[in-house]
Amino acid sequence: MLIGTAGHIDHGKTTLVRALTGVDTDRLPEEKRRGITIELGYAYLPLAADDGNPEQVLGFVDVPGHEKFVPTMLAGASGVDFALLVVATDDGPMPQTREHLQILELLGLSHGAVALTKVDRASPERIAEVTRQIHALLAPTSLAGAPVFPVSAITGSGVAALRSHLLDAAGALPARTAGGEFRLAVDRVFTLSGAGTIVAGTVHAGQISVGDTITLAPAGKTARVRSLHVQNRKADQGHAGQRCALNLAGLAVDEVKRGDWLVGTARPLPSTRLDIHLQLASDAPRALAHGAVVQIHHGTRHLLGRVALLDATLEKTGLPPGGDCPAQLVADASLHACRGDLVVLRDGHGQHTLGGGRILDPFGPVRHRRAPERLAVLASQLIADPAERLQAVLNRAPLGLDASQLAAAENCHPGTLVTLLPTAHHSERAGWLIGSQPLEALGKRVAARLAQHHEQHGDERGVERDRLRRMVAPAVPALAFAEWLDTWLAAGHLARSGSAWHLPEHRVELDDRDRQRAEKLMPWLLEKPFEPPWVRDIATRLGEPEALTRELLKRLAARGETCQVVRDLFYAPAAVRSLGRIATELMDGEGCIRAAAFRDRSGLGRKRAIQILEYFDRVGFTRKVGHGHDEQHRIRGDLPVN
Repeated sequence: MLIGTAGHIDHGKTTLVRALTGVDTDRLPEEKRRGITIELGYAYLPLAADDGNPEQVLGFVDVPGHEKFVPTMLAGASGVDFALLVVATDDGPMPQTREHLQILELLGLSHGAVALTKVDRASPERIAEVTRQIHALLAPTSLAGAPVFPVSAITGSGVAALRSHLLDAAGALPARTAGGEFRLAVDRVFTLSGAGTIVAGTVHAGQISVGDTITLAPAGKTARVRSLHVQNRKADQGHAGQRCALNLAGLAVDEVKRGDWLVGTARPLPSTRLDIHLQLASDAPRALAHGAVVQIHHGTRHLLGRVALLDATLEKTGLPPGGDCPAQLVADASLHACRGDLVVLRDGHGQHTLGGGRILDPFGPVRHRRAPERLAVLASQLIADPAERLQAVLNRAPLGLDASQLAAAENCHPGTLVTLLPTAHHSERAGWLIGSQPLEALGKRVAARLAQHHEQHGDERGVERDRLRRMVAPAVPALAFAEWLDTWLAAGHLARSGSAWHLPEHRVELDDRDRQRAEKLMPWLLEKPFEPPWVRDIATRLGEPEALTRELLKRLAARGETCQVVRDLFYAPAAVRSLGRIATELMDGEGCIRAAAFRDRSGLGRKRAIQILEYFDRVGFTRKVGHGHDEQHRIRGDLPVN
């Protein structure tokens, strides 16, 4: 169990921790000189092993009580299991007592006790009076009913009883699960001679072992765990709920700072827009305005940002004290966060604690953040059961979600999402998830859009894949949309002719005269398959106007009988398939397709080779990568030629 102290300056927090553990947590010379805690201090109390259980260790995080050091207090309180509120008998509850208590509640702490210190200087009547004040102070909070222990760190009175209660509380506290990817909030970084960089903090999720590779978030640098200390003792493994110190290989001490995270995932995604359920404190000095500048405290880090209230009715009036609503925090710098993390907000000058909330989505959108569909997704994030919550979120996402982003938000592996969402459609190549209901609705929208296109352009066979995606679902990755089209094709809901997608019943018909002309010109396209004649040349041989010949070739392309590479150049499908095989051979042999290599292999001129490759890009057979001298093409799908 991790115990965090809290309370006003000079109420005896550090002295009490020393009496409980024998450790003086004030280690800085300035702390010794001034007699106040400035930095976070740490102490540990071993518990005797019994009934075959291994020896456990209680950890203490001692925080400063001065109002100037509230950000440091917040960093220390992040991740603790149990609050030890310290109140001096002579002063009673003071301003920082109240603010620290408010912060403990915002951080979700419901387990705690109160140490009533300096009782050796007070009368029984004074002790009883302050005890009543403390109970009244705790009554409306999550620590209501917490026991009060009168103690004197000087005489030792009451210390044994408090220590015994802490040991009992540690035994009764439910163990944290070690599920999810490893996450440690960094609160201390230092070096040791012969060891190198040491990074310490509280493990919020998962577990870590010697030899593991971790990633520094949000920077993205990696390191290897050389050795590990858990609760101040050497160990091979640490897990959620413990304080760990990691000796890291691959990170210099100046590359890590308080507020960073060490995570187990290889690719942590930084975020700057946190969608939260915001609760404003009842004693907040004023309503919280839309767009207000605030200090955002998350984990062991604090940074500036702005609040966007997502309830449109509050945009002019602001959120009143005691009120709550969905909100988006727009941070001034990127950070690492997950759904379920708690944040505390203070005013921009750091003078008042305003409130806080639980993160619903660490990757909030830039646009349409107040749209009803988006607010419905955020409401679904309040569901406690993971599988039920994820299913509800996915059902309310009409175009699906980025699987990597959703996994990062949930602090799990993408494969875990697939397990929790057995009815969802997962595109592994695109890294995209969509619910069965949204996919069915999207299929109907695609069919409706094609029906509209057929009505307006009856002489066209259909719509090319990427153009259709831009019409209906531009935010969806091309690979995922291609997979869905194939699904609808297999189900008979759609049809494809060449590169054109259309409804199964749609046909582009040719009259007898056009069919006769088509049968006459088609062999001409195969006389020189890679160098077919231009439209003007075909029109001359047919003895027809150029415009009519062009329209005929376009109708043939709509039927999949020709392929329109550029405006006035049409290829036979067999020739395009041959060129596609050349592109495939280059891809297999060289890992990419460059214009010069394609030109040499096909025997085309450079300009014509580029036109063919651009056609391949347009129909989705290849995609262009890079620019200028680095430009290349890579195959991404089947060549859509009948």
